[in-house]
Amino acid sequence: MVNAEVFEKHRANNYLRRLADSDLGRHYKAIALEQLEIQPGHTVVDLGCGPGADLRGFVSATGPGGRVVGVDSDAAALTEARSDIRAGEPIELVHGDIHGLDLPDAVADRAHTDRVLQHVADPARVLAEIRRILRPNGIAVLAEPDWDTLVIDHPDIDIARAYTRFVTDVVVRNGQIGRLLPRLAVGCGFHVADVLPITTVFRDVTTADRVLGFERVTDRAVAAGYFTRDAADTWLTHLATGPFFAAATLFVVVAVPNTGTPA
Repeated sequence: MVNAEVFEKHRANNYLRRLADSDLGRHYKAIALEQLEIQPGHTVVDLGCGPGADLRGFVSATGPGGRVVGVDSDAAALTEARSDIRAGEPIELVHGDIHGLDLPDAVADRAHTDRVLQHVADPARVLAEIRRILRPNGIAVLAEPDWDTLVIDHPDIDIARAYTRFVTDVVVRNGQIGRLLPRLAVGCGFHVADVLPITTVFRDVTTADRVLGFERVTDRAVAAGYFTRDAADTWLTHLATGPFFAAATLFVVVAVPNTGTPA
């Protein structure tokens, strides 16, 4: 029997902020912020800003003469972000679809996504919009995972592989976006200046579960026929009680407009 106290039954409402405040979140977000090279007075557009976990960092970097625009299709997330904005902060929140930004051409100095392109219907279309709104000397920094890199130790390697395959095939719309991004970016008129792999290793099952949601995902995998209920119980019991190891890689892609290629 799986220890019911180990795994979360429901995804927490504050999942995005909780991840941003974790050691993992702070680590890769600091790298993304550094790669953006934001200067005072810049205009920064955060696509899929959610509850605004990154907006204040952008404000600090742009200074009082800058402009930070957060765009998201989730009205509730924007309401949460709006509640955190302090008086006088140059933050604008836009409710809209990042596939078609309601922003002029060449308006942004910097553009940013954080685990957003893995969920969108058409990543290339979003990249084309980013290319459109960026100024010729702009920088886009895109932090996206590749879920095929998810490895979890288990005595039955077939179950572990089936779990990762289910995550990539079903749970995440664009599960391999991390590896696809450089090629897609080039096709949308970017030069890819750098790709930084950030591999996170989990040695504690509870910490990993707060990111990966093992029991919830496993139940969906059983329903989808990726493995049996007995195999799932064996899988979860080992994760909960045995020595734990898991790892996954997120890629920070740094892209600049290729001025020799039409947008």
